[in-house]
Amino acid sequence: MIKQPPVQLRKLEPDDLSVLYMWENDAEAWLDGDTHNPLSHADLRDYIMNTTGDVFKDGQLRLMICLPSVEEPVGCVDLYDVDIRNRKTAVAIYVAREFRGRGVASRALRELKSYVINILCFRLLYAFVREDNQVSKNLFQSVGFQTVATLPNWINEGNILVLQTTL
Repeated sequence: MIKQPPVQLRKLEPDDLSVLYMWENDAEAWLDGDTHNPLSHADLRDYIMNTTGDVFKDGQLRLMICLPSVEEPVGCVDLYDVDIRNRKTAVAIYVAREFRGRGVASRALRELKSYVINILCFRLLYAFVREDNQVSKNLFQSVGFQTVATLPNWINEGNILVLQTTL
């Protein structure tokens, strides 16, 4: 078995603007998220400049997924809907098309779980996944998430699954 290179998760940098612009305006990914309109460079620049990178202050956190051999980030993970009192948060992930199918997402989620457990001291992560998105279901299940609920007709495209993992 070939050993996969480790991933690194890091805070947003101003230089991430161009890659974020591409990813946020990937209309195919909109079905799996809450985005419903394009974002401008100005929107994203404001977001990058105004986020503190502190999940407790911002109530959310975006971390860039980096590989040692690749100059630009290859994806990002988001913690959102942060509930500090109950120590839980939702997670979403995006990996650039050219890096999909290489185990990047599962390595990034494992790294994120370690951060959420050891640094943030949260006890629960959950994700919303379209019922027909088998790739995402497999991804989250491969890192210990289990389906705990189905939200019928939650979106125009059908049902949403709630997957969670207790940390």
